[in-house]
Amino acid sequence: MHETPVDLAIPQHIHFLGIGGVGVSACARLLLQRGFPVSGSDVRESSITLALRDEGATITIGHNAANLAGADLVVVSTAIPQTNPEWIAASNAGLPVVHRSVVLDALMRGRRSIGVTGTNGKGSVSSFVAYLLDRAGMRPSFAIGAMLLDFCTNAREADGRHLVCELDESDGSFANTHPDRLVINNLEADHLNYYKDLEGLLRHFTDYLGSDAAPALLHVCGDDANSLDVLGRAGRTAVTFGRSAGCDYRVTALALEGFGSRFSVTGPRGDLGEFSLRLPGEHNVLNAVAALSVALEEGADLQTCRLAMPLFQGLENRFTLVQAGRHLVVKDYISHPSGIRSVLAGARAFAKGRVVAVFKPYRFTMIHYLGDEYRAAFVGADLTLVTELYTAGEVPIAGVDAQWLVEKIRSAGSEVSFVPVMDDLLTELRKRLQDDDTVIFFGGDDLFALADRFVASL
Repeated sequence: MHETPVDLAIPQHIHFLGIGGVGVSACARLLLQRGFPVSGSDVRESSITLALRDEGATITIGHNAANLAGADLVVVSTAIPQTNPEWIAASNAGLPVVHRSVVLDALMRGRRSIGVTGTNGKGSVSSFVAYLLDRAGMRPSFAIGAMLLDFCTNAREADGRHLVCELDESDGSFANTHPDRLVINNLEADHLNYYKDLEGLLRHFTDYLGSDAAPALLHVCGDDANSLDVLGRAGRTAVTFGRSAGCDYRVTALALEGFGSRFSVTGPRGDLGEFSLRLPGEHNVLNAVAALSVALEEGADLQTCRLAMPLFQGLENRFTLVQAGRHLVVKDYISHPSGIRSVLAGARAFAKGRVVAVFKPYRFTMIHYLGDEYRAAFVGADLTLVTELYTAGEVPIAGVDAQWLVEKIRSAGSEVSFVPVMDDLLTELRKRLQDDDTVIFFGGDDLFALADRFVASL
């Protein structure tokens, strides 16, 4: 791939491989709204590809060298292999091929850019920042790897000077971007297919923050030891947020109330008063305070933020809750054990009956490295059903599979069952379901489709 920066001052036709991906499509949408000719291909039709067609993109289902006709620049994500026929054709034709993060960086240039990264919550925080700035009348543009329920899209080009972006840490590509202000929500062992271990992740962030091109303004969670460790290694200071003493933006009181919460915050210059949120769980309160710290530092009015906060709807499939008869059904994209633990704890605040977790594990490396963390996370559920592992093409690890994870979870005293075939989950759930159960699906789109069938059956 070409690593030279993309110059968007030059008119050009930009072609995206895997344009139906939610992160890739965000870049494509911004370029379309800036007037660039955009084309793309993907392996299947989706709501995203259909919408992009309506917005003016030329979309082809299936990858073929002919799809490159007229393209000046080809954009890929880490999910696209170099054996893709369009990538091969672009290389043979001498067309520049760049990672989508390089295009995102080009989109940031000339704007007041805000990036949000970290292991968990980066989508929620970045969407909350965009929402608060919008409510404050600043009309931000944004590019986020999920659908914002308040805007019904994952990206928009607006007439304000701000651009808010979710930055992907899964493949290290956040380091290709240079926002003016960067939020690091938390750092934990994840995406071990890329980083190998936690130290690899921390070293990557340390190198980035210590470089000459690092963002000048930083916000980090003061409760997160790994983020503070990286700051120290890089010799940087930051605005901090969290519950710990000494945080610049500190939650001083927190009451989880049904589906939402009420909390107070102190800021660098004193008491900021009380806030409320209709999203469940302490983790969403911390996401809200992270976003509040950015919005206020960017000049948003405090009272405007206070009034806007309880109206924030969040992201699609991030603690998305549906009433189904006498049951509550939740969908959450999280697969990391600390995120699962937070969601289960949040559900306890409103669950009338049992909390039932349905989990589709992700990657051999994840469950192997974090097996003990998964063991502890699912203690928060009254019943856990584990189904087939999504391998993401990883080479198997001897002795490590979904059944191995089930035994790990069971060893903590948790009630857990293994359902090897995902479609059999519906039968198992109906057999085990009790009145007033809250059922939480942790996984991806295929599991969420099954969750929708489960809701329909109720």
